Amino acid sequence: MRFVALPVSLASLILCVSASAQQLQLDPLAKPSPSANMSSALTNPGISPGVAFLFQLEAQFAADTAKAGGKAFASWFADDAVTLGNKQAPVMGHAAIAAQTTWSPEEYQLTWTPQGGEMSAAGDMGYTWGHYEGHSKDKNGNAVVTSGRYLTIWKKQSDGKWKVTLDSSSEEPPSAGDCCKVP
Repeated sequence: MRFVALPVSLASLILCVSASAQQLQLDPLAKPSPSANMSSALTNPGISPGVAFLFQLEAQFAADTAKAGGKAFASWFADDAVTLGNKQAPVMGHAAIAAQTTWSPEEYQLTWTPQGGEMSAAGDMGYTWGHYEGHSKDKNGNAVVTSGRYLTIWKKQSDGKWKVTLDSSSEEPPSAGDCCKVP
């Protein structure tokens, strides 16, 4: 779960895409288009076409979320999806995920960058992992930033669309100065 349940606690993540973007039929084995808005990792010739495809999905997911907030985030989840976050019970099912991801882009900005991933040999399931960052304000208007790592499992649905089936996140560990001080 990559988002913050306003004002400050990390909660769940999900996305929403426009109807046309959700209808997009993508081929995981095709080479990504050069105009796609993908991270610089996609320019790495060592990345397989399957991983490049997953990174392209992540870029679409992130762009939709940046534009439309939590509703867009939730739209990327499968009906039976699960989100896992720090110190929180699992959120199970698309409806429950959507109920927790109601932020607007003005209230909360969630960004993330995939750093790795893998596609199944069959090309119908894969995962990505990377770093996320959430920006919001507390009740006094002060900036609040959360960051951490995420793992997203993607699965091709029976209708050919790709959806998130599991999204898990953990906050960054404390900095060296914040932990384990010896008196």
